[in-house]
Amino acid sequence: MGPSVRKGMLAVVAAVAIALVGWWWWARMQTGGPGAGFVSGNGRIEATEIDIATKYAGRVAEIFVGEGDFVKTGQVLAQMQIEVLNAQLDEARALAQQAINAVASAEAQVKMRESDLAAAQAVVVQRESDLDNAQRRLARTRTLSREGAASIQQFEDDQAAVRCAAAALDAAKAQAEAVRAAITAAQANVTGARSAVTAASATIARVEADIADSRLTAPCDGRVQFRIAQPGEVLGSGGKVLNMVDLTDVYMTFFLPETVAGKVALGSDVHIILDAAPRHVIPARVSFVASVAQFTPKTVETASERQKLMFRVKARIDKRLLQQHLEQVKTGLPGVAWLKLDPRAEWPPSLTVTFGRPS
Repeated sequence: MGPSVRKGMLAVVAAVAIALVGWWWWARMQTGGPGAGFVSGNGRIEATEIDIATKYAGRVAEIFVGEGDFVKTGQVLAQMQIEVLNAQLDEARALAQQAINAVASAEAQVKMRESDLAAAQAVVVQRESDLDNAQRRLARTRTLSREGAASIQQFEDDQAAVRCAAAALDAAKAQAEAVRAAITAAQANVTGARSAVTAASATIARVEADIADSRLTAPCDGRVQFRIAQPGEVLGSGGKVLNMVDLTDVYMTFFLPETVAGKVALGSDVHIILDAAPRHVIPARVSFVASVAQFTPKTVETASERQKLMFRVKARIDKRLLQQHLEQVKTGLPGVAWLKLDPRAEWPPSLTVTFGRPS
């Protein structure tokens, strides 16, 4: 065997040894972490998805963003056509003005009826005075008639005058009561007119709210994923226009076996390493642990089979950290989430946080 052949064989042996050592270290890290106090699970970066949809049926007028665009809270993303709503708003405003004019007219009617009442009350006072004079005259005529100083005709005329004055007083009082009733009716008209103003104002507010809802805005900071509709398309109520992700609510979902999931507490530290950036360790915290197994074997009878029970765990990345790196956040990236089960264990240098710390 020549020297060149021996060197080739030694190189192959060395390569195999390096590969075996690398595989052993990788397997050790994947199954138990850097020690018995650590565990890991594979997952992908996910974020809360939000569908930007129209509240009412209508035609899409404009879309102001494209796929991949970053958007801020309250930013207008799309506009639905609002010509019909604008016409409804003009109509509602006209009805409101009519109602306001009706209130003014009804209030003027009340003032006029109140003036009529004052005049009617003055007539009542006048008729009461006339009746009093007629009654006094009748009393004098009755005395004079008994003494023979006045004729029977005069006495009867004064009696008729008293009756006429009493009738005139009753008529004046009836007129005053009628005016009071008219005032009550006019005041009711004022109340009805004011109610019409309130109803018209509510209609204006409703139409204005519909117009505001026709401007589709971003509910949070995020990134547009898909444009589902295009300008000119007619959508039904709830029709989707855009799909975006909330970049302030980013997490990794992974699965752990039953024996490990039971030891994981909410709020536990999680260190994430993405395949695309293996040198960066991202901090997160456990925000969810499933109460039931996500997938199990068909039959669970033995202890070894019970080890196959897997529970879903969610590790949420700190919101303030995300705010600092919004443009670098990408969903769908695969990676590994590491958890420390033993609180006394120290994170090894390879899992020390390098991308900020959770609050």
